[in-house]
Amino acid sequence: MTADASFWIVAVLVLMALLFDFMNGFHDAANSIATVVSTGVLKPQQAVLFAAFFNVVAIAVFELKVAATVGKGTVDPSIVDNHVIFGALGGAIVWNVITWWYGIPSSSSHALIGGLAGAAVAKAGSHKLIASGILKTVAFIFISPVLGYLLGSLLMVVVAWLFRRSSPLRVDNWFRRLQLVSAGLYSLGHGGNDAQKTIGLIWLLLISAGYSASGQSSPPIWVIVCCYTAMGLGTMFGGWRIVRTMGQKITKLKPVGGFCAETGGAMTLFLATALGVPVSTTHTITGAIVGVGSTQRASSVRWGVAGNIVWAWIFTIPAAAFMAGIAYWVSLTLF
Repeated sequence: MTADASFWIVAVLVLMALLFDFMNGFHDAANSIATVVSTGVLKPQQAVLFAAFFNVVAIAVFELKVAATVGKGTVDPSIVDNHVIFGALGGAIVWNVITWWYGIPSSSSHALIGGLAGAAVAKAGSHKLIASGILKTVAFIFISPVLGYLLGSLLMVVVAWLFRRSSPLRVDNWFRRLQLVSAGLYSLGHGGNDAQKTIGLIWLLLISAGYSASGQSSPPIWVIVCCYTAMGLGTMFGGWRIVRTMGQKITKLKPVGGFCAETGGAMTLFLATALGVPVSTTHTITGAIVGVGSTQRASSVRWGVAGNIVWAWIFTIPAAAFMAGIAYWVSLTLF
């Protein structure tokens, strides 16, 4: 393969990765805005702009620990080539489209990790997976919603006690304002964790193609800026099918509940990003919403809807990995 051909293949794969990042923002916009829209604090058009702004601002707040986990801590970088990257992105994108079409709030993060693992196994076998990175990601499939649940429900109990002598109207007025703060924090955490996954993948691609040194401590700045921008643009377009599931079908939220769910979710995302764990924002906010709803009464949560979401969580990594394996073999015939 000539140098020019190799360059153009890498360029196409970078654009494909940015498309995935855009779809990630599009698919996961519901995570950032579902509660603030369903409580009526912001109109949908206002909410997506609000969330997109904080998605991009996250570039100045968080270290790139999640990018390092995806780029160097999931599969052995020595076996990564253009075919593996194509397979990973192909599997993740196809799964995202399927779950978006059916309004299922699955995890774009786990779709990407599953896709990368599936393509790597298709090329070189399971021994090329880095167990610590995979296990850390899988563990947080369970840890992040549980932590979101605990923090969301705890905050709801604390707020209920602090405002026990206040009228419902006064509480509603206060938390309509405060929900703007919590929504901003959650969108900040969403941008900080999710955009870094695509940064890590492009960084891995550039290293494998020889356009970036393997010993480099951070990815090129243009990669960082492009990924955060693509994430923000995707969020601006929003995924309304999933907004309805997240904000209305699991449980009915008032502004005080939206505040507690978003704040609990944001705390979980900030912790995971600091630890370098590519956590699912979908899992996190779903757990927090269920936690808030369950503090009122168990029957206020539509457990059937929540159960269907959990099944999507379980299937995401293996489904994306299977599709990525197929995409890897397809790529061998394409270039």
